[in-house]
Amino acid sequence: MTLPIALGVFLIWYSISKLTPSDIQSIKTSFKTANYWWVVLSLFFGILSHLSRAYRWQFLLEPLGYRPKFANSVMTVLIAYLLNLFIPRSGEFARAATIKKYENIPFEKAIGTIVAERVADVIMLLLITGVAFFLQTELMSGYLFKEDREGDLYLKIIFLVGMPLAGFITYRVLKKSKHPFIIKIFIFIKGLIDGIKSIITMQKKWAFLFHTIFIWVMYVLMFYAVTFSLPETTNLPFAAIIVAFVVGGFSMALTNGGLGTYPVFVASALILYHIEDNPARAFGWIMWTAQTLMVIIFGGLSFLLIPIYNRLRHK
Repeated sequence: MTLPIALGVFLIWYSISKLTPSDIQSIKTSFKTANYWWVVLSLFFGILSHLSRAYRWQFLLEPLGYRPKFANSVMTVLIAYLLNLFIPRSGEFARAATIKKYENIPFEKAIGTIVAERVADVIMLLLITGVAFFLQTELMSGYLFKEDREGDLYLKIIFLVGMPLAGFITYRVLKKSKHPFIIKIFIFIKGLIDGIKSIITMQKKWAFLFHTIFIWVMYVLMFYAVTFSLPETTNLPFAAIIVAFVVGGFSMALTNGGLGTYPVFVASALILYHIEDNPARAFGWIMWTAQTLMVIIFGGLSFLLIPIYNRLRHK
């Protein structure tokens, strides 16, 4: 937890330390003159994506025999986003634990469905990344990858082939164990597998697919709407929007909620399309600040309201 936050704080300090007084004044001017109605529209798209994610979750839980209240699904999703700002990936476990507490859904089955969701989302991110590569192959490859040496390639092959093989052998050996702790691990793994299988067994596959596509369309529209808030980014080509969106998405994995990395990465992507440095930086910070405030406000409200809602519901 400490390292990603420290990295984010360092990047913020480093990026600010490189700015001249005129750069800082230019960025402040961009913040003051930005049209924040476009930012509000962006947040509206973000809220729709969260509601859709909560609704999509129902399709994974139904084949397992559970139908949680939609309000509980929404609030647990928002709480998960909030916690991920502080401890990466903790939100997924908190989400499963919260739905277990209020809807009596077994933790391992809930986390299995969340893993299944992540599989679908990774596929969508890869598809959008593929579109970005197709539109701007040279820019994207130069931005995301460095030239590999032959030895590095061999190490990657060993890792990709050796790790799954070692995992399979370990699985076969431990499966025969009668130790209580090992048995609990296999019960947990079975819950994960049941969750992933729920994608295949669900009755509403097409609805699940629709919401998966809808969620990611909303993510792109969130990004796209903010481009109209500054005159310098208003006329960005579609290729630039997709490339900057993908770069920003990957930067979120480096630090908590993209702290320090998201504005820098997005700005550097926009600069490739001849957007001036300071408006590009301002855009990155406006985008990141809006997203983060939305998560903090709605996640915090959900954290406070979910016990109240369920007390009233049971009464």
